[in-house]
Amino acid sequence: MSPEVHGTIYELDTLRLFEQPSSRTLARPSRYVPRGRAVPLVGIVRNPRSHRNKGHEPELADCSNILTETPRTREALHACLAEFAERGIDYLVVDGGDGTVRDVLSCGAEIFGAVWPRLIVLPKGKTNALTVDLGLPNRWSLADALAAAQRGKVVRRSPLRITSAQGGGGCAQGFVMGAGVFTLATEAGQEAHRRGAFNSFAVALTVLWAIVQSFAGRAGNVWRSCTPMRIFDRSAGSEIPHGGRGDPGERFLAVATTFERFPLGARPFGRHPGAGIKLAVMDYPVRRLLARLPAILFGGGMGRTGQSAGRRVTGGPFEFDLGGAFILDGEAFPAGRYLVDEGPQLSFVVP
Repeated sequence: MSPEVHGTIYELDTLRLFEQPSSRTLARPSRYVPRGRAVPLVGIVRNPRSHRNKGHEPELADCSNILTETPRTREALHACLAEFAERGIDYLVVDGGDGTVRDVLSCGAEIFGAVWPRLIVLPKGKTNALTVDLGLPNRWSLADALAAAQRGKVVRRSPLRITSAQGGGGCAQGFVMGAGVFTLATEAGQEAHRRGAFNSFAVALTVLWAIVQSFAGRAGNVWRSCTPMRIFDRSAGSEIPHGGRGDPGERFLAVATTFERFPLGARPFGRHPGAGIKLAVMDYPVRRLLARLPAILFGGGMGRTGQSAGRRVTGGPFEFDLGGAFILDGEAFPAGRYLVDEGPQLSFVVP
């Protein structure tokens, strides 16, 4: 589970995102209409369990135009966002880490639809990958963010939107989805956090550890295991081809994101991947390809070693048929068939 989560919001109700929507949900379309006040109304969803929020009071809590909420259940988060929409807030602030952003975007999907207030992210988590993509400073305060909001500079991003391929349920929205060995790497990242490594340093340690374990492991090592997985490119109308090494119904790794910038200046999807969904797939842990991963992560080509074992794909939407769990921004979701497309275009306030 995500290190930024707050108890019952993000642990007990996660799987319900993909259930049949309630009659309340079906009967209530988005009510949000921005007001454009002279003094902006700011709604804050604060996760007090996030790494840099522990032991600290909310910022600017005594200001009359700032509404700070700390919902402790998914229902409370939904109600909080619905109230913000009713009041026509001008800015929605997410005071937490990547996991908190994911849950706000997921719970807010049925409320805001395609029309969201401008978003402000206060990077208070342990990894804060979204901070890197948006170009935010690690120590960005609410006062700094509101001053930047008045200058009007924004970066636009669309999250990944993940829905059940059978239809009829809700959705999860976030920015980095991974399956296969990515789930093990996420667990290793949690261990890095427990040992005091955060942000880009934690990412680097996790990637290095995963490469070493996958390269050096013997047959039967969990780090060299593959996961039942088939991926279909709906825009192309065909399945993404399998290189042929190993079971054709299994893959070693799949990672999808809409990020355009990555920690440590990495370019895992090539030097000029552009906007939209970017997908990287490795079918089997071929050691020659694993040895090239450091260069590939910084924009290098896969070369002949990758032609039969890995590929980069852009576009989508993609349909995943997964026999194992997948990770979305640090949290595990169950096996199943899922459609992954682009969610609404969101405007994030930046310096």
